[in-house]
Amino acid sequence: MYEFDVLAVGGTVVDGTGEPGRRADVGIRGDRIVFVGDAPPGATARETIDCAGQVVAPGFIDLHSHADFTIRDVPAAESCIRQGVTTIVTGNCGASPFPINPARRHEHDTTLARGGSRSAEMPWEDFDGFAREVEAAAPCANLAALVGHATLRIAALGTELRPPTSEETATMCTLLAEAAEQGVFGLSTGLIYAPGSFAGTNEIVTLATEARRAGLLYSTHMRDEGDHLIEAVVEAIETARRSGVRLQISHLKAMGPANHGKVHEALTLIDSAVAEGLDVACDVYPYAASSTRLTSRLPDWALDGGLEALLTRLKDQETREAIAAELRAKIGRTFLPEGTVLAAMAPGRYSEWVGSSIREIATAEGRHPAEVSLDVLRDHGGEVWIINHAMSEADVETVLRHPNSAVVSDGWELDLTGGGHPHPRHFGAFARTLAQYTRDRGVLTLSQAVRKMSTLPAARLGLTDRGTLAEGMVADITAFDPVTITDTATYEAPLSYARGVRNVLVNGSSVLRDGVFLANRPGKVLRKKPSGPTAY
Repeated sequence: MYEFDVLAVGGTVVDGTGEPGRRADVGIRGDRIVFVGDAPPGATARETIDCAGQVVAPGFIDLHSHADFTIRDVPAAESCIRQGVTTIVTGNCGASPFPINPARRHEHDTTLARGGSRSAEMPWEDFDGFAREVEAAAPCANLAALVGHATLRIAALGTELRPPTSEETATMCTLLAEAAEQGVFGLSTGLIYAPGSFAGTNEIVTLATEARRAGLLYSTHMRDEGDHLIEAVVEAIETARRSGVRLQISHLKAMGPANHGKVHEALTLIDSAVAEGLDVACDVYPYAASSTRLTSRLPDWALDGGLEALLTRLKDQETREAIAAELRAKIGRTFLPEGTVLAAMAPGRYSEWVGSSIREIATAEGRHPAEVSLDVLRDHGGEVWIINHAMSEADVETVLRHPNSAVVSDGWELDLTGGGHPHPRHFGAFARTLAQYTRDRGVLTLSQAVRKMSTLPAARLGLTDRGTLAEGMVADITAFDPVTITDTATYEAPLSYARGVRNVLVNGSSVLRDGVFLANRPGKVLRKKPSGPTAY
């Protein structure tokens, strides 16, 4: 009875439920946890892991990742594993790599946010095809996917700034239903990004209703995170109210000094919705800076027709000036040139300025930051990623403290070879939460922090056999030293792995042993049945 494939001994089990830790050994057979307690003296195992001095927890679930476009290139996903992340949830902010309409493949290729991708092709049309490509790459971590509204919209009507016809709406609903049948876990929107931002509330409600029918989660990057944050929260909740869908508000924040503190009202609205009977929660990354595309600062009309249309507009002086005028109006509120740092971009004139702010470039050139921003976009084909220092540390703590906020990375860089000057969250979000916000500052207790990274995100997805360290659950496990765990990536030097995670198992197989990264790649593409339990 006490013969195991793997036996983790001597650790303090923090099981993800929010309960305090307890001394226990963990026995595994195959891919399942079969024993949690004090292993008897006669217990045997093919592999014994000494976890003395370590916290043994469920493998962390990153509820908000954009690694769809990097997981094939970097299947080892070392930046995740070294933080204890064993499952990444992709397809967020309205952008998923499926479904692809072959007749609009060029629009998919040029419009979707493919940050960090080194592969030029997306040789599939649906989630099944994407899943086969990921599985062929043999990932180290598990992947669970959402389907993106922007991708659905491109497939149905391209990148035009207009409402969909009834036929186009029906096409989006059909494609969403097909993705649900193939096993996606949710629908996402990115209502700050074109072409998702072109959609009205009724369009989103229609799709959210289809998502609810399929038992999916609805995750939204809301329409505004600055001056109109509260209106955006109201819209998201109204979408949930009208459709009946379960709502996840992505990376809740308030951008710009004039809006700092608004997260209190946003959380009050969420709590009121829950009291009303709606299923609403949020997530947060533990940094006071965001990272996004520079095009997100532009008016919708400038992006009508996609990036190529934008670049054409930037060549026309009158149109360019109209875009610049709207950009100037945001300076000092939600667009802070001194805090807008170039993170990555296609090769071009400003490549040497990666890691510098728009303000620094403007000062060096003696020009207005709005003009510089448009030049950077023009000279780099519109493919420009930024780090945006416009949030409040107090707001980050406020959202972290909320009992129903999950910790996420919002990242896509899976190792240190991607280049550029990326946000440190790619490499440190989960370790940073356990170090700075738990051990060092006491914003969270250890049990609270682990819950926000495991059981809570599993429940949001509807994963019934992952996210909690208990008998019968899949053996996704992370063990870390609570004294030494820390994020080492900084804004100045972001390309650095976290430290302190000692042992990680994915589906019962060791992938990190005593701090040494192994060659095993046992990850899976997880699939959800539309109206039933999770299936693999």
